[in-house]
Amino acid sequence: MSLEWKSCKIGDVVSVRRGASPRPIKDYISEKGMPWVKIADATKDQTRFINFTSEFIKEGGIEKSVVVNPGDLIVSNSATPGLPKFMNIKACVHDGWLIISDYQKALNTLFFYYELRTNTVQKQFHSLANGTTVDNLNSELVRDVRIFIPPIELQNQFADYAQSCDKLKFNE
Repeated sequence: MSLEWKSCKIGDVVSVRRGASPRPIKDYISEKGMPWVKIADATKDQTRFINFTSEFIKEGGIEKSVVVNPGDLIVSNSATPGLPKFMNIKACVHDGWLIISDYQKALNTLFFYYELRTNTVQKQFHSLANGTTVDNLNSELVRDVRIFIPPIELQNQFADYAQSCDKLKFNE
């Protein structure tokens, strides 16, 4: 087995696309309907999951947004740029989120999640984020961020270990 790590851009191993918001959003917010993921929902706890949302959007707003499903990985592109979270529910994400999909076969999704959380990647996200009031990333900037990918065997071992640690820490 080769222990050589591959340096590549995020866009070389996954697809990155932006969420969308129905406008004006206030016309679509509701007390029931499709869960609507906000940054506050992602920063409520330290787990890697979005399990619930505090707001919902009406049926008419769903088609003007982007639906994500359990298991999908999303990354914030504003307010707290670069924060990755796995979805544990079906929901809609607004344009403050990026959706990660189409993983290369030789990429473990849990390993990739933790790679996004490394200081090296987070520093790149923060140095690229720009904006007048709130720092923002965009899908092109994220696609160009460089990461290091070990052989899949090591990714799988790391993911197994990380999952064991998370079960102890968060009682998952």
